[in-house]
Amino acid sequence: MPRSQRNDNFIDKTFTIVADILLRIIPMAPGEKEAFTYYRDGVMSAQSEGEYAEALQNYYEAMRPETDPYDRSYILYNIGLVHTSNGEHTKALEYYFQALERNPSLPQALNNTALICHYRGEQAIRQGDPETAEAWFDQAAEYWEQAIALAPGNYIEAQNWLKITGRFGE
Repeated sequence: MPRSQRNDNFIDKTFTIVADILLRIIPMAPGEKEAFTYYRDGVMSAQSEGEYAEALQNYYEAMRPETDPYDRSYILYNIGLVHTSNGEHTKALEYYFQALERNPSLPQALNNTALICHYRGEQAIRQGDPETAEAWFDQAAEYWEQAIALAPGNYIEAQNWLKITGRFGE
């Protein structure tokens, strides 16, 4: 039984019902419907419940029939999210970069890339390597500036950090 048919949460059940209705009434190629079904199962069910292995399986299955670069970018972004949640930052970055190749206007992928760079900068400080830390922080600033340019009202904490550290608008 697909995960989408096993939801116990009212909101998930409602989304699943609406998504199933849309799948029936909106004209889509069979491959698009298949990709959306796997994507929905990955996002709304498995990933939200912390079932990351199952979410990844659904995302990989969604990639198979999906040909639209824009839609693929969101699948790749979500794969990156799962790897981030698992602490696999190098893998996560690979998927965020793949998502950005297909959709350069994906501020959340830029933000998450910046977060990983910032985290690595903080690790370098803890390891007593301020030069490496500054390089990571500069990289984070570049990604955050791009994300903020795409979504000016978002990422307020990043904007404050950029201002405080003197990196805003360099």
